[in-house]
Amino acid sequence: MSTDFQAGRAALGARMRELRTEAGLDGKGIADRLGWQRSKVSRLENGKQTATPADLDAWAAAAGAEAEAGDLKSRLQGLESQQRSWRRQLAAGHRGVQEKYVAEYRATSVLRGYEATVIPGLFQTPDYARHLLIKNADLMQSPRDTEAAVNARMKRQEVLYESGRHFYVLIWEGALHALVCPKDVMAAQLDRLAGLLGLSSVALGIVPLGAPLALTPKHGFWIFNEQRVIVEIISTELQLESDEDVALYRRVWDRLAKAAVEGPAAQRLIGRARASLDLT
Repeated sequence: MSTDFQAGRAALGARMRELRTEAGLDGKGIADRLGWQRSKVSRLENGKQTATPADLDAWAAAAGAEAEAGDLKSRLQGLESQQRSWRRQLAAGHRGVQEKYVAEYRATSVLRGYEATVIPGLFQTPDYARHLLIKNADLMQSPRDTEAAVNARMKRQEVLYESGRHFYVLIWEGALHALVCPKDVMAAQLDRLAGLLGLSSVALGIVPLGAPLALTPKHGFWIFNEQRVIVEIISTELQLESDEDVALYRRVWDRLAKAAVEGPAAQRLIGRARASLDLT
């Protein structure tokens, strides 16, 4: 969970506590009014549990501060914009998530990204994407709308060929060898990646396995227009918008970029990964 999210949830809990004390209630008193366990009141006030909108409406009413319900829910909305669980996003399948990214990429002119374990969706072939989406639907136990999701992911790639856009992407070499699909599908994916090296809108760097590093490769992330960072972890998508977070991830990207190779050297690493598949 992000530090920003934790701090925001704690601040929301502190405001709820203020409303309770202003009403002259202790924890047991407001729990009794709400018909809740005392432990729930404690978790909410101490930022250990995320309130629902209904919780906040009920809390404001119990504290005799109905006019404050809107402010409480606004604070909650701010938290939810920073952290979006995959379980909720994928409740209806992957297509909606992919279409959301189509809109986000169209609103972006400069994108910096880093991936450590997978070929970025922006560069994926349909077959490679299909295998990833099927595996993810199985893991998340979400509806399998694979073909619609693949089509939406391919639509995202249209931005690669639009003028005025720049994509600075780094890939850890290990991702070139991660067999998340059959070898023939991976071979075609590597061919696709090699073909992007000459695209004017794309600056593609590969961080070699043996390169001296200023930091460990860690997780993937994407910086949109130098204003917002999206980080995908197993359970959640984090959106970080503070100047400090954006600057931190840009420093990470810059340090990884110093270890990356481009052009012919990147072509050789991709070629080496393809040769290792031994399709004969």
